[in-house]
Amino acid sequence: MKKSSSSLLPLGLLNFFIYGTMVIFTAYFQLYLQDIGLDKLEIGSLMAIGPFVSLLAHPFWRFWSDREGNLKNTLLFIMIGLLIMIQLVFKVNTYHMLYFSMILLYFFQSPLLSQTNSLILGYVDGTEKKFRKYRFWGSLGWSFVALAAGPIIDSVGHNGLSLLFSIMLLMAIGSTLVLPKVKHATITPWLKTADISRTLHNRYFISFIIFGLLVAIPNSINTTFMPLFISDLGGSRLQVGGAIFVSTLFEVGVFWLLKRYLKHKITYLMACITLVSLLFALRWYLMALATTPKEIILIQVLHAVTFGGFFYVGTQLTALFLPRPSRSSGQAVFAFALSGVAAILAGFLGGWIFQNLGAIIMYKAGSILTLCGAAGFGAMWYRIHKNGYSPGMIHKEP
Repeated sequence: MKKSSSSLLPLGLLNFFIYGTMVIFTAYFQLYLQDIGLDKLEIGSLMAIGPFVSLLAHPFWRFWSDREGNLKNTLLFIMIGLLIMIQLVFKVNTYHMLYFSMILLYFFQSPLLSQTNSLILGYVDGTEKKFRKYRFWGSLGWSFVALAAGPIIDSVGHNGLSLLFSIMLLMAIGSTLVLPKVKHATITPWLKTADISRTLHNRYFISFIIFGLLVAIPNSINTTFMPLFISDLGGSRLQVGGAIFVSTLFEVGVFWLLKRYLKHKITYLMACITLVSLLFALRWYLMALATTPKEIILIQVLHAVTFGGFFYVGTQLTALFLPRPSRSSGQAVFAFALSGVAAILAGFLGGWIFQNLGAIIMYKAGSILTLCGAAGFGAMWYRIHKNGYSPGMIHKEP
């Protein structure tokens, strides 16, 4: 029997509140850390430990989900643990205790989106509903909570951040509790070491990942330190939220256009990712020239084209670079390298440059790094355009 659309309304609300919870942490937690006296490098190092912890957290919670066979209960346990940890983070009064509590917080936070996505896939399977509909609820939560949270935190003070985070998380827990029972869940198979090893032997794909890192690191630097840059320019939390809101306003439209009109031809996609990387470099150069929060907000309009285009095209290229049996492991390597590894390096590198040389140098360095990545993509495009490419050149299909 198919599930009715009304019975899955809490699923949309769950995604709204989950993404709303995540954006509060992403956009405003750095400002809290600055307010309690941490410098830019200390903030960057704290934000960088998340990907390290995720290496343990993702397999642990994946194993737990498989063992229990109940993603809904696993997600509830993760959210309750996160709710407890966020209270601890805001109560500690030493840097070492803050660092330790952040490790515990990331243990519960890092698998939150992947577990939520798996739960949603389990519910929509066998219905007429599509995953992207519920992903759109998440985009709404990310955008509007980012915009609304700033004035609330400003009016309440330090306690406003933990209070708002807790409220959003409690709403997510409530939405999960009223979900109907799901008889099955869609879970991706475990990746094998041999599959990843075969993926890492593809020279074209590894070159693609290396050049991608050069582009992704400045983007992660911006994600971590843009709120602090706005604050240093005299901006308010409302303006921080406005910058996040503008950056995601056109994201859905860009993804729709890319999916509808982008040609799935490797030379065409390589040219596209080269162009997008050049736009990224322009974006960081404009950020280096910005002198007011309003200018930063306007520059965020480029986010939908640069971030959306880069990761969408990168995902498509990963599938074309690798033979079918290696594509799942390739997508995992792509996601971890350009999100996890990039975030780790961005936290330490960006924090050091921001602390010692300032935001202008940080963004100019990001622009130069991105140009190097774009040049690498351009060289790959020329080589493939001249010599052609097939996954069978590296791995033959069985």
